[in-house]
Amino acid sequence: MAKKSLRSMRRLDLVYFDSCYKFVRTSNGVIMRAIDLYAGIGGWSLGLKMAGIEVVQSYEWWQPALDTHNNNYSTDLKRTNIRTMSLNDLPDNIDLVVGSPPCTQFSYSNRGGSGDLADGQIDLVRFFAIVDRLKPKFWAMENVPRVAKFLEASFLDSESDLFKYRHLKPNIGVFDFSEFGCPQARRRCIATNLKLNDINAFRERCADLTLGDVVKRLAGTDKVTDPVWGVTLPASLVTEQEKEEELNGEELRLNRDSKIYHPVYNNMSFPDRLNTPARTVTATCTRVSRESIVLRAGEGEQFRRLTVRERASLQGFPITYQFFGRSFAEKAKMIGNAIPPTFSYVLASLAKGITAESFAPHQEVGQNLTTPLKKPPTTTVDTAGKTYPSKRRFRAAIPGLRFKSGMRFELSNDVSGEQTTWSMRFYSGDSKAIRTHKLDQGFKLDLVDYPALASISIPSSGEAKALKRLVESTDSRKLQDIWTRRQKGKSPYYWVDQLGEIAGHVHSELGETVTPSEVEKAVLELIGIDVGAGKYENETKLRKNAIRILSGVLVAVWFNHVLWRSQFAEAA
Repeated sequence: MAKKSLRSMRRLDLVYFDSCYKFVRTSNGVIMRAIDLYAGIGGWSLGLKMAGIEVVQSYEWWQPALDTHNNNYSTDLKRTNIRTMSLNDLPDNIDLVVGSPPCTQFSYSNRGGSGDLADGQIDLVRFFAIVDRLKPKFWAMENVPRVAKFLEASFLDSESDLFKYRHLKPNIGVFDFSEFGCPQARRRCIATNLKLNDINAFRERCADLTLGDVVKRLAGTDKVTDPVWGVTLPASLVTEQEKEEELNGEELRLNRDSKIYHPVYNNMSFPDRLNTPARTVTATCTRVSRESIVLRAGEGEQFRRLTVRERASLQGFPITYQFFGRSFAEKAKMIGNAIPPTFSYVLASLAKGITAESFAPHQEVGQNLTTPLKKPPTTTVDTAGKTYPSKRRFRAAIPGLRFKSGMRFELSNDVSGEQTTWSMRFYSGDSKAIRTHKLDQGFKLDLVDYPALASISIPSSGEAKALKRLVESTDSRKLQDIWTRRQKGKSPYYWVDQLGEIAGHVHSELGETVTPSEVEKAVLELIGIDVGAGKYENETKLRKNAIRILSGVLVAVWFNHVLWRSQFAEAA
C-alpha cells in the first residue's frame, strides 16, 4: 500500500478490504454496525464501507439490483419486501440505519408530480418504524426534494401515519450532492438525526467536479484514473464504455427542441455544458428526452448520449464498480435510482465521529479499490428505432411562433380516432392555465371582420407553393407513415419549418399593412377575450406579440382549411 494511501486510511481507523468492497476489520477493534434499507445496487453501502462501517444486512426487492449488489460485495442477499417483512427478523445492536425508500410517487417527473402519495408514504412510515424499533445511535434517509415538505407537514399532522414518530425529531434538509464530491447537480432530501450544519461543514473538503472532468478522465486510451475516487485501471479493464451511435437528424431535432424551445419549462443548454456539474442523472433514459444528457461527439452536428460508465461516474460510483443488468435501460435504471456513494461516505464519516478537518477526501480513500472477480454481461447499446408505433404522437412548436410560458403555435397529429389527422393549433394563457385554440372554421369566418387582412396573400411565397405541392401529394395517413418510418418522405419537421418560414413572410406583410393597436384588438377578440372585462392572463405577452400571433392565425387557417380542408372536416 502506498504511503499516501496508508496515511489516508489511518485517518479512518485503518480500514482494510478484501476483494473490492467487502468490510473486514478495523485496527482498534471498534466496529459500527449498520443496515441498509431499500438498498438498490449499494450506493449507501459503498459509502459506509469506505468509512469503515460494517453493513451487516441490506434489504432490496428488485433482482437486477440485488445481482449487482451481491457481485460487488460478495454477499448473498435475497429479495426482501420491506413492507411485509417481520421486524423481528431485524438484526440487533445496530448503530446506524440508512435507506432510500422508493421515490417514484413523490417525484415531479411522475405524471407531472401527480403520483400516489398515500402509496409512497407506506415506505416512509416503514423506514421510521424500523428506526424506532432498532433505536440506532444514528439514522439517515434520502429521497427526492419534494419529500422534505411532505415530512415536515406529516410530523405536525395528528392525522398522518408519520405523526407517531415525531419523537425521532428528524433534521430535514435538501442537499446538492455536487457540493460533496459528486460531479452531478443532484438535489435530494435528507432526513436524519445528524446535525445538518455538521454535514455542510464537509463541503470544503470535497472536490468540485464537472461533467467535463468525467468525460475527459474516462477517455484515457492506456490507463483510466477515476475522476472521483482516484483509482487507476488499465483502460482495457474499464467496462461499460460502449458508445451508442450518434443521434440522427430527427433525434437531434427532438432533443434540441425539448431543451432549448420547450413551450413551458425553462431552457436547458444544448449540448450539455462540460464546465459545470452534470444535470441530474435519471433512472429512465431514452434516445429522445428532455432529461437526457447529450454530448458533442465530434466536429459539426454530431452528438451522442452518455455511456453506462459515464452515467455511473457522474453518480459517484468508482470505475471498479460493475453493473449486472440485462440491458442498457436496466443498467441506466439501477444507476439513476441509486444514492451517490460520494455523499453516503460523507454521512458515514460524520456518524463515525470524524470531523470535517480530519476527513479523508474521496480521491485518497479510493485509490486501492479493485474490481470484483465476476464480470458483468456486456449489453447492447440502444439504437435509433427502425419503426415506431403506428399511433406515434407528433407535437412541435412552429419556429418564430413560440413565445414561452406555454404560449405557442404547434403542428400536431391526433391519433385518438380511427384516422390520424394533422392540424395547426394555438395555445394561449400561461404555464398554469393553458388554453387550446383549434383554428377551425369559426376563426376563418371571424377573419372576415378585418378587411385589412384581405390583402395578405399567403400562397405567394415560394415556401407556401412548395408546401401546397407537398400537401397535394401527401394525405394524413401517408404523413403518419413517414413519421413512424413506414414510408419515406418529408418529415413532419420539414412541414413545421416550412410553416415557420411562411409565417415569417406573413408577419412582414402584416407589419406594413396594419396598425399595432388594430392587431392587438383583433388578436384578443379572435381568441375570445373581452377587452373591456378586465385583465387576462398573459395579456401583455399577447399584445407584445400580436402581429406575430395574427400571422400564425392566418397561416393556420390557410393550412387547416385550404390545404387540409377534407381532413379537417373529418376531424370535426
